[in-house]
Amino acid sequence: MNKSEIAAVLTDIGTLLELKGENPFKIRAYLAGARLIETLSEEEIAQRVGAGTLEEVKGIGEALAQKITELHTTGQLEFYTKLKASIPAGLVEIMSIPGVGPKKVRALQDKLGIDSIAKLQQACLDGKIADLEGFGEKSQEKILEGIRNREKYGRRHLWLEAWQTAEPLLAGLRQLPQVIRAEHAGSLRRRMETVGDLDFLVATDDPKPVTDWFVAWPGVAEVTAHGDTKASVRLASGIQADLRLVPPEQFVFALHHFTGSKDHNVQMRHRALAQGLSMSEWGLVPAEGEGTAKEKAERAGRKTDVKTEEQLFKKLGLRFIPPELREGLGEIEAAEGGRLPELVAESDIRGVFHNHTTESDGHNTLEEMTAAAEALGFDYLGIADHSRSSVQARGLTEERLAAQVAAIGKLNASKKFQTHVFTGTECDILPDGSLDFTDEVLARLDYVVVSVHSVFKQAGMTARIIRALENPHTTMLGHLTGRLLLEREGYAVEVDKIVDAAIANGVIIELNANPYRLDMDWRHWRRAAEKGLVCSINPDAHRTNGLEHFRAGIGAARKGWLTKENVFNTRTLAAVKKYFAARHR
Repeated sequence: MNKSEIAAVLTDIGTLLELKGENPFKIRAYLAGARLIETLSEEEIAQRVGAGTLEEVKGIGEALAQKITELHTTGQLEFYTKLKASIPAGLVEIMSIPGVGPKKVRALQDKLGIDSIAKLQQACLDGKIADLEGFGEKSQEKILEGIRNREKYGRRHLWLEAWQTAEPLLAGLRQLPQVIRAEHAGSLRRRMETVGDLDFLVATDDPKPVTDWFVAWPGVAEVTAHGDTKASVRLASGIQADLRLVPPEQFVFALHHFTGSKDHNVQMRHRALAQGLSMSEWGLVPAEGEGTAKEKAERAGRKTDVKTEEQLFKKLGLRFIPPELREGLGEIEAAEGGRLPELVAESDIRGVFHNHTTESDGHNTLEEMTAAAEALGFDYLGIADHSRSSVQARGLTEERLAAQVAAIGKLNASKKFQTHVFTGTECDILPDGSLDFTDEVLARLDYVVVSVHSVFKQAGMTARIIRALENPHTTMLGHLTGRLLLEREGYAVEVDKIVDAAIANGVIIELNANPYRLDMDWRHWRRAAEKGLVCSINPDAHRTNGLEHFRAGIGAARKGWLTKENVFNTRTLAAVKKYFAARHR
């Protein structure tokens, strides 16, 4: 395991021990150990594990050193496995409700015997939670809201998590000798922000070995269907995966059909009919004639000259429409008129902003984040740790920010990395719309990201944000609505007014690429970009591997019809330096 994974296990152990009511000192030891391990480099951890010197690190005792060593060398920890097994699953599940931590779970169990979300919901509906000491009416209301959101979103999965689950399966399918072609389909291929289930499509002349392999995949928890040309399974992660197998000559038609969306497919079928053709998952055949579309396609056999999706669109007089745009939102008309944009690509990104280090709530140091950015080939990296009012995130004081700026200057001057580091802050937008640092402090930075982190339900949120955009030192607006996908809705804002204010004040709005956010929503970007709004795809990275979340942001940007020209961080290092310098004049 790497240090972040080890820290996550230690944190989880601390949480589970708190849930069991263990000694507070023991709990704090694990939580402190998690923080300590994050401050060490991967090289130092490996060296100390190999030499058996972890105990020399202040705060890491013999027991903790043994557990870190076991995790680092084997990737498992028997103590952790037994601890998880000793706690009812229902109690751990309750902690998935926002605002219900270990202490509250213990109180609920001790006082009301609640050991499941169902019992918790009923207790809320009966008004029993409001009467408990340490809860109250507001807590009861928030718990109910959290349960409703869990039910609403529980059957969906974040795009990135679904992609990471699907990729090994797809790679395995492609390695089978019977498989001619294999692809993702559905909302995963269209890069929707959340995914209901996984769809795989395979071209083969010998389907049985493929379905047999699919249902025997090691990650399968339950087989729900197993036929000759279809199979469905429930994976250990909880997501459903469906496999369809078709003859090679039908593959391109099935791929288009099962990619969707429904609205896009309906419009494409209407276009085909206008040209005397019938379009379906089986093929593109004359509309006139006897039999179903499937029967007509089967009669056509291997005679079709359509082998790729590009050829399929061309057959209907259209340019190729990327899967991300297939939502029935004008993409067909644009493809017909030659107005489809050249969408931004991962390779266009030259660097990212809005990233955190261990100075606030990040898990890696400045140097580790810079090294990771360089490994990704970035020309530049922006560091924007939290400002002082974000006490829950160890926000920086003015003095600590000044020290960080000096450290970044020293790192750049050392030429240790080719990646240039820009100085920034994620500055809180206070309830009255003012910023958390003075203008004098902000003027010393290369750029300033402003974000809301408190009082989400305040009236006048739009005015609050617009006032922050009017500050001459504001460079970018972070996560516009504050939404957390599958967990909470964004706060109430008038997006169009904020977009107009950003353009008027020369402020960039980020597309927060954290897979839990993807905020501003892709549905707003096309119109905003047409007005002249500039986007910055920012990963909001809190650890080194979080920098790669920009890839999820690219998917959302493509769904929003964004081009390389619309995205700020496709610019060269020289162009970014020039832009920041001009903002300071």
